[in-house]
Amino acid sequence: MTVKELVQKTRSYRRFYEDVLIERFTLEELTNFARLSASAKNLQPIRYWLSYTPHENEKIFPCLGWAGFLKDWVHPQKGERPSGYIILLEDTSVNSRWISHDLGIAAQNILLGATEKELGGCIIAAINKHQMRTELNIPERYEIHLVLALGKPKETVVIDTVKLDGDTKYWRDDNDIHHVPKRRLEDIILN
Repeated sequence: MTVKELVQKTRSYRRFYEDVLIERFTLEELTNFARLSASAKNLQPIRYWLSYTPHENEKIFPCLGWAGFLKDWVHPQKGERPSGYIILLEDTSVNSRWISHDLGIAAQNILLGATEKELGGCIIAAINKHQMRTELNIPERYEIHLVLALGKPKETVVIDTVKLDGDTKYWRDDNDIHHVPKRRLEDIILN
């Protein structure tokens, strides 16, 4: 796959074949793509929590908010839930004020790697952090920032062009195809 194809195919998937399991080794490979990413001042403040067992996944799932724009859809149902998660945490002892930059780069590299492996994922920031910390017994030193839900995609996601009204909200059609409006290239380049 070319870089262009990889980027175009890397979408936010929210429904998965839950019975297609992800092994710890695969999550480690994906985390390695994040480890090798650029990091502001090379401080490398991100730590990773890997989950691939149904038992631990069941603890994580209720801590997450899903697809805020889809008002009639609460979350993936049993059988459509992620079969793995990577939680991105900040080691607060590192003291990096650029953590948000590092998080974005790391998360995207993980998703690009997932796409190459014919997996998909979704970056989730709507997290009940207190509940997650309690359920997983995550030490206070680590601040929870993002959760990457991962699995074999069970939905089709297509890119549309933003219409004249400028609405960028994603939506699902009657065939349950997920549509993601993107601005045209000529509308985002200023010179």
